[in-house]
Amino acid sequence: MEASISVLIVDDHEVVRRGLRTYLETLSEFSVVGEAASGEQAVQLALEHIPDVVLMDLILPGMDGIETTRKIKNISPRTQIVVLTSFHDDEHVFPALKAGAISYVLKDMKMDKLADTLRRAASGEVTLHPRVASRVLQNIRGESAEQLNPFTELTEREMEVLKLLANGLSNSKIAEQLVISENTVKGHISNILSKLHLADRTQAAVFAWREGVVGRGAQPDL
Repeated sequence: MEASISVLIVDDHEVVRRGLRTYLETLSEFSVVGEAASGEQAVQLALEHIPDVVLMDLILPGMDGIETTRKIKNISPRTQIVVLTSFHDDEHVFPALKAGAISYVLKDMKMDKLADTLRRAASGEVTLHPRVASRVLQNIRGESAEQLNPFTELTEREMEVLKLLANGLSNSKIAEQLVISENTVKGHISNILSKLHLADRTQAAVFAWREGVVGRGAQPDL
């Protein structure tokens, strides 16, 4: 059977490279096209061979695995990068994935699982170690919470009404200051409560104060 998945192994430890190569060469569908002990060497070999998959360590002398991943993806977008490392902290995981790695697995995995990861990568499928997947999910949820602006849907006029409401003004006083009718003020407040998922004007005032819509020195007069 002709080998269909070409692999470049990148690791600064010779014993690791040789162990990986020896195992992969026992599997007929893999062809190891080269070994690199540094990022610079990996980039050069990637340019020469355009491998299907690069098995990438992150800690390398000189150019690290993250920058090496980025450069290889620039040279050969079709080449898939599988990170094989001992680190699963945010400092390594997210930069590696952002640099273009399709998979992120740890060195405590079994060889047959690693081979399956390489097969999946060659087909464009993602593999993440469970601890890494958990960190990615937590990060996505955290970013979503941080990026959510509860006031995004409010119009400029609704924001004006909310600020005045939070400063303790009655509907009639808000209407007077904005030169609009009291019914219009009530309509704006109804929309504000709906958009912010709040029950009444008191909650709206407290919420606006807590979120910094009004100055910390301005307490709602409720």
